[in-house]
Amino acid sequence: MLIRALVLALVLAWPVIGQAAGSIVSQGGRYALQPVVTGLKSPDYVTGSGDGSGRLFIVEQTGRIISWKHGRRRVFLDIRGLVDAGGERGLLGLAFDPHFKQNGRFYVDYTSGGMFVSLDSVIAEFRVIGKSRMVIDPSGEKLIMRTPQPFTNHNGGQLAFGPDGMLYIGFGDGGLAYDPLGAGQNLETVLGKILRIDVHHQQYGRPYAIPAGNPFVAKDDARGEIWAYGLRNPWRFSFDPVTGRLYAGDVGQNSREEIDLIKRGGNYGWNIMEGDICTPGIKADCDPNAYIAPILVYGRKEGKAVVGGYVYRGKDVPSLDGRYIFGDYVSGRIWAVKLGPDGSAEKRTLLFDTGKHISSFGVDDNQELYVVDIAGTVYRLAAKR
Repeated sequence: MLIRALVLALVLAWPVIGQAAGSIVSQGGRYALQPVVTGLKSPDYVTGSGDGSGRLFIVEQTGRIISWKHGRRRVFLDIRGLVDAGGERGLLGLAFDPHFKQNGRFYVDYTSGGMFVSLDSVIAEFRVIGKSRMVIDPSGEKLIMRTPQPFTNHNGGQLAFGPDGMLYIGFGDGGLAYDPLGAGQNLETVLGKILRIDVHHQQYGRPYAIPAGNPFVAKDDARGEIWAYGLRNPWRFSFDPVTGRLYAGDVGQNSREEIDLIKRGGNYGWNIMEGDICTPGIKADCDPNAYIAPILVYGRKEGKAVVGGYVYRGKDVPSLDGRYIFGDYVSGRIWAVKLGPDGSAEKRTLLFDTGKHISSFGVDDNQELYVVDIAGTVYRLAAKR
C-alpha cells in the first residue's frame, strides 16, 4: 500500500482465486463484515460510481480497476503498463465525476516511473463511452497533474469530489522519515497537502483551474491548489454527505496516529507536530496552539498505520448512523466514533478486531460501507441477524 509495513504484507497478499472467506463478527456481536468479493490482487480501494447502476469498482494496487455487480466481475480499466507498483506505490485512488452518468469521466491517482527513472504521482482523467459505461475512450488518459516524488513512500493517493464539485487530492510529504525536505510546512510544494482543483475548467494552460476560494490563491510564495497542509501521509479522506465536513486519517511517524477534521487553509502541524505532541527529535518546545489539533489520536498499543474511513450514512445499520468508521492497517482494528455537533470526536468504540490488513474503506451508491483487506477480499458492513 501505501503505508508502513505494507512490503511484508504484499508478499503474503496473493490469494487463492475463489478462496472462501467467512464473516467477521464485531465485538459484542451486533455487527458483521460479510465477504462480498474475494480473489482480488492487492485491492486498496472500493467505491460506487454514483450513476445508480449498483456497481462496485475495486482498485487493485497493481494497476487494474474491477467492476463488480451481482457476483459478476469485469475488468473496467487496466493501466498496469503505466503504473509502478510495490511497497507504497501503485494505483492508489479513484474518483468518479459527479456527472459520470452524463459525461463518463473518472479520475485516478497512480505512481509512475520506477527503479531507473524518477518516480511521479500522476492524476489522470479517463472517459467511458457507450451505454454500458464499460468501454474506455480509446484516446486514453488525459493528464491532469504530474508531481515528482523524492522518495518511494508517503505518496498519499486519495481522490474525492467534494459537495462543491471540486476534486480534492491527498499527497504525502514525499517520504523517507521525519519529512527531511520539510514539505509539510512548505507552501511552495504540493507534497504534504490536500489540494482542491476544478477539473471542469482550464486555466493558464493547465488542464484544470484553481478555484478562487482556495486559501492561498493570491499568495506569491504558495501553490494555489493547496486547501490544507502540514500532513504526513493522508491515507484516505472522505466527506460526510450530510454535513459536508471533510475527515482524514493521517499516518504517524513512531508515536501517534490521527484523525483530522480538514478545514480551509488549516495547518495540521507535521513535521513539527505528530498528532497531539511535538514530534520527538524534531522540536521539543513547539507551540501546539499554532496548529490545528486532531479530533482523535491513538498510540502504538492500538495500531501503527491509521486508515481514514467514512461517516456512516447508509440504511442497513441504523444504529451507526452519523458515526465515523475508521481503522488501522497494522492492527486490523475498526472503530466507530460518535461525533459532536461541531464535528469533534466525542466517544470512540471498538467495533472489530479483524486480524486483517485493512487497506481502505469505501461506500457504494447507497452509502453502505465496505472494508478492503489487502490480501484480496472486500467486506460489507451489516447488522448481525
